[in-house]
Amino acid sequence: MAFETSVSRKPDAAAVFPWRGLAAAALALAVGWGGIVYAANNSVQGAKKEVENGFDGDAPTAILIEAASGSVLFEKNADELRAPSSMMKLMTAEVVFNAIKKGDVKLTDEYRISENAWRRGGAPAGGSTMFAILNSKVSVDDLLHGAIIQSGNDACIALAEGMAGNERIFAADFMTKRARELGLMRSTFGNSNGLPDPANKMTVRELSVLARYVIKTYPEMYKLFGEKEFTWNKIRQQNRNPLLNSLTGADGLKTGYTKDGGYGMVGSAVQNDTRLIVVVNGLEDPDDRATEAKKMLEWGFRNFETRTLFAADQPVGYAKVFGGDSRSVKLASPQPIKVMVPKNGSEKLIARVVYNGPVRAPVQPGQPVGIVRVWRGAHIAMEAPVYAAEAVGTGSTMRRAIDGASELVIGMFRASAEKL
Repeated sequence: MAFETSVSRKPDAAAVFPWRGLAAAALALAVGWGGIVYAANNSVQGAKKEVENGFDGDAPTAILIEAASGSVLFEKNADELRAPSSMMKLMTAEVVFNAIKKGDVKLTDEYRISENAWRRGGAPAGGSTMFAILNSKVSVDDLLHGAIIQSGNDACIALAEGMAGNERIFAADFMTKRARELGLMRSTFGNSNGLPDPANKMTVRELSVLARYVIKTYPEMYKLFGEKEFTWNKIRQQNRNPLLNSLTGADGLKTGYTKDGGYGMVGSAVQNDTRLIVVVNGLEDPDDRATEAKKMLEWGFRNFETRTLFAADQPVGYAKVFGGDSRSVKLASPQPIKVMVPKNGSEKLIARVVYNGPVRAPVQPGQPVGIVRVWRGAHIAMEAPVYAAEAVGTGSTMRRAIDGASELVIGMFRASAEKL
């Protein structure tokens, strides 16, 4: 059963109705100049209009996040499924990066450029290509350069065929499976490169999650996205990412275009030790795509800064315990829980602890319990895992019997309510 409880407050102090599935009183958090977090019974003045409504982007779908915390600074139709075009190559790259990390693939492995890869993704196709020669063998390292820097469709097909035997199997069994493992629950793939296919669908939110994961998990491989040119078959090509030459600190990631999807981009930049990730899609002009992404990043760097909501090991909330020698367990995070907030003025945030419960005793310190989810208005600003901050032993026979009877009654009440 899913529970939401107000942070920094024991469950019996909040209005918790387990039969509803999701229920709780929320704690309002005001983050001001001092970075202090406190409960607020009264309304907290929101951020200045410049920050709340200062970015009115033209992209049909867009999102801007801070990479360290995952804080969402701006979103517009962020969960709308669209053709991701060549931005989908990020998923192909992650699959290969993961295989290299696990030792299943080596950078020195060589894959043959099949006639299929050459005709559909090479020079005869007329699309973006690394100009790999038919029947030649190319190392995984070079294919990754071609796929990322030159957006080579032939490079992606060769990687897919080399790893899975054919591209359809790679899309279904490698890309889709890996996407689900990363929490990308809505993304679907019909090929490895983003060429038009009805199965190719992603949201800008899931693209931002994927980009964040790639940046954090593969720092050495990520450097490929910032390389400005690559030469193959004596043909020198520039990186297609316009941010690399127009925005300070830009070092990735990927552009894309198809007729159905329009022009899109996943971009990232670092300024003053803060990394932001932007995704836009559905624009009608490549210049508008570049302008929109740059404008959004600059707006984020100019208007937001990182604040700490909870210090490392600071109590975040409590979870109800079943059959324990304590009725609840304190929750905390070993890492500071941070969120990006407007520089000017205070902002009202709502934080909730969400977990499947009650948690069965015994409970060990450091045991994963749930997440703390922070809302900015109607949108989730960020979420972070929380863990048991203390041990809870098994309770007496009487305690377990009482908890069991209580859960039985609650379950019956919940079942009745769901029929209404």
